[in-house]
Amino acid sequence: MIKAVMMMNTQGKPRLAKFYDYLPVEKQQELIRGVFSVLCSRPENVSNFLEIESLFGPDSRLVYKHYATLYFVLVFDGSENELAMLDLIQVLVETLDKCFSNVCELDIVFNYSKMHAVLDEIVFGGQVLETSSAEVMKAVEEISK
Repeated sequence: MIKAVMMMNTQGKPRLAKFYDYLPVEKQQELIRGVFSVLCSRPENVSNFLEIESLFGPDSRLVYKHYATLYFVLVFDGSENELAMLDLIQVLVETLDKCFSNVCELDIVFNYSKMHAVLDEIVFGGQVLETSSAEVMKAVEEISK
Protein backbone atom coordinates (compact mmCIF):
# COMPACT_ATOMS: atom_id res chain seq x y z
CA MET A 1 0.00 0.00 0.00
CA ILE A 2 1.14 3.51 -0.72
CA LYS A 3 1.29 5.49 2.51
CA ALA A 4 2.00 8.97 1.14
CA VAL A 5 2.62 10.98 -2.01
CA MET A 6 4.60 14.19 -1.67
CA MET A 7 5.88 16.87 -3.96
CA MET A 8 8.20 19.41 -2.46
CA ASN A 9 10.58 22.00 -3.78
CA THR A 10 14.33 22.01 -3.16
CA GLN A 11 13.87 24.33 -0.16
CA GLY A 12 11.61 21.78 1.54
CA LYS A 13 8.32 23.61 0.99
CA PRO A 14 5.60 21.01 0.36
CA ARG A 15 3.67 21.70 -2.82
CA LEU A 16 1.43 18.65 -2.53
CA ALA A 17 1.24 16.09 0.26
CA LYS A 18 -1.34 13.34 0.44
CA PHE A 19 -1.32 10.74 3.21
CA TYR A 20 -3.43 7.61 2.84
CA ASP A 21 -3.51 6.82 6.56
CA TYR A 22 -5.03 9.27 8.99
CA LEU A 23 -2.36 11.40 10.67
CA PRO A 24 -2.79 14.66 12.57
CA VAL A 25 -1.55 17.72 10.68
CA GLU A 26 1.35 18.18 13.13
CA LYS A 27 2.53 14.62 12.46
CA GLN A 28 2.20 15.13 8.70
CA GLN A 29 4.34 18.27 8.89
CA GLU A 30 6.91 16.45 11.01
CA LEU A 31 7.09 13.61 8.46
CA ILE A 32 7.44 16.04 5.56
CA ARG A 33 10.32 17.80 7.34
CA GLY A 34 11.92 14.44 8.12
CA VAL A 35 11.65 13.26 4.52
CA PHE A 36 13.12 16.50 3.22
CA SER A 37 16.05 16.36 5.64
CA VAL A 38 16.82 12.83 4.43
CA LEU A 39 16.53 13.80 0.75
CA CYS A 40 18.60 16.97 0.87
CA SER A 41 21.44 15.21 2.67
CA ARG A 42 21.79 12.53 -0.04
CA PRO A 43 24.33 12.89 -2.82
CA GLU A 44 22.98 12.80 -6.37
CA ASN A 45 24.92 9.69 -7.35
CA VAL A 46 23.19 7.33 -4.89
CA SER A 47 20.08 5.16 -5.20
CA ASN A 48 16.61 6.72 -5.18
CA PHE A 49 15.35 3.99 -2.83
CA LEU A 50 15.38 4.29 0.97
CA GLU A 51 14.20 2.28 3.92
CA ILE A 52 12.50 4.87 6.09
CA GLU A 53 11.30 2.87 9.07
CA SER A 54 12.47 5.53 11.53
CA LEU A 55 9.84 7.97 10.22
CA PHE A 56 6.95 5.85 8.93
CA GLY A 57 7.23 2.68 10.97
CA PRO A 58 8.27 -0.88 10.20
CA ASP A 59 8.45 -2.11 6.62
CA SER A 60 8.28 1.42 5.18
CA ARG A 61 10.17 2.38 2.07
CA LEU A 62 10.59 5.56 0.11
CA VAL A 63 11.36 6.21 -3.52
CA TYR A 64 11.95 9.65 -4.94
CA LYS A 65 12.86 11.40 -8.14
CA HIS A 66 14.31 14.88 -8.45
CA TYR A 67 13.13 16.90 -11.45
CA ALA A 68 14.32 20.52 -11.77
CA THR A 69 13.20 22.23 -8.55
CA LEU A 70 10.84 19.48 -7.36
CA TYR A 71 11.16 16.24 -5.44
CA PHE A 72 8.46 13.66 -6.20
CA VAL A 73 8.25 11.21 -3.29
CA LEU A 74 6.28 8.01 -2.71
CA VAL A 75 6.24 6.27 0.68
CA PHE A 76 4.97 2.70 0.66
CA ASP A 77 5.10 -0.62 2.48
CA GLY A 78 6.76 -3.89 1.56
CA SER A 79 3.81 -5.11 -0.52
CA GLU A 80 4.75 -2.69 -3.32
CA ASN A 81 7.63 -3.10 -5.75
CA GLU A 82 10.26 -0.34 -5.59
CA LEU A 83 10.81 -0.22 -9.36
CA ALA A 84 7.06 -0.11 -9.97
CA MET A 85 6.84 2.88 -7.60
CA LEU A 86 9.67 4.63 -9.45
CA ASP A 87 7.78 4.00 -12.69
CA LEU A 88 4.63 5.38 -11.07
CA ILE A 89 6.47 8.63 -10.38
CA GLN A 90 7.42 8.72 -14.06
CA VAL A 91 3.78 8.19 -15.07
CA LEU A 92 2.71 11.00 -12.73
CA VAL A 93 5.30 13.39 -14.16
CA GLU A 94 4.45 12.47 -17.77
CA THR A 95 0.76 13.03 -17.07
CA LEU A 96 1.44 16.39 -15.45
CA ASP A 97 3.60 17.37 -18.42
CA LYS A 98 0.64 16.62 -20.70
CA CYS A 99 -1.73 18.61 -18.47
CA PHE A 100 0.46 21.67 -18.10
CA SER A 101 2.88 21.37 -21.04
CA ASN A 102 6.15 20.97 -19.14
CA VAL A 103 5.04 21.03 -15.52
CA CYS A 104 6.75 23.35 -13.06
CA GLU A 105 6.35 24.29 -9.43
CA LEU A 106 3.94 27.14 -10.21
CA ASP A 107 1.61 24.77 -12.07
CA ILE A 108 1.29 22.70 -8.91
CA VAL A 109 0.68 25.77 -6.75
CA PHE A 110 -1.93 27.42 -8.99
CA ASN A 111 -3.73 24.28 -10.22
CA TYR A 112 -4.13 22.47 -6.95
CA SER A 113 -7.51 20.90 -7.71
CA LYS A 114 -6.34 19.57 -11.08
CA MET A 115 -3.24 18.13 -9.39
CA HIS A 116 -5.44 16.23 -6.95
CA ALA A 117 -7.68 15.02 -9.78
CA VAL A 118 -4.65 13.62 -11.62
CA LEU A 119 -3.28 12.02 -8.48
CA ASP A 120 -6.66 10.52 -7.57
CA GLU A 121 -6.92 8.93 -11.01
CA ILE A 122 -3.51 7.29 -10.53
CA VAL A 123 -3.60 6.44 -6.81
CA PHE A 124 -6.72 6.22 -4.67
CA GLY A 125 -6.87 5.04 -1.08
CA GLY A 126 -3.24 3.98 -1.24
CA GLN A 127 -3.81 1.63 -4.18
CA VAL A 128 -2.62 2.14 -7.75
CA LEU A 129 -5.61 2.50 -10.08
CA GLU A 130 -4.15 3.49 -13.43
CA THR A 131 -0.68 3.49 -14.94
CA SER A 132 -1.50 4.77 -18.41
CA SER A 133 -1.05 8.52 -18.67
CA ALA A 134 -3.37 8.59 -21.72
CA GLU A 135 -6.20 7.00 -19.69
CA VAL A 136 -5.57 9.37 -16.80
CA MET A 137 -5.72 12.35 -19.18
CA LYS A 138 -9.06 11.13 -20.59
CA ALA A 139 -10.51 10.83 -17.10
CA VAL A 140 -9.24 14.27 -16.02
CA GLU A 141 -10.65 15.86 -19.17
CA GLU A 142 -14.03 14.23 -18.44
CA ILE A 143 -13.94 15.61 -14.89
CA SER A 144 -13.10 19.07 -16.20
CA LYS A 145 -16.18 19.14 -18.50
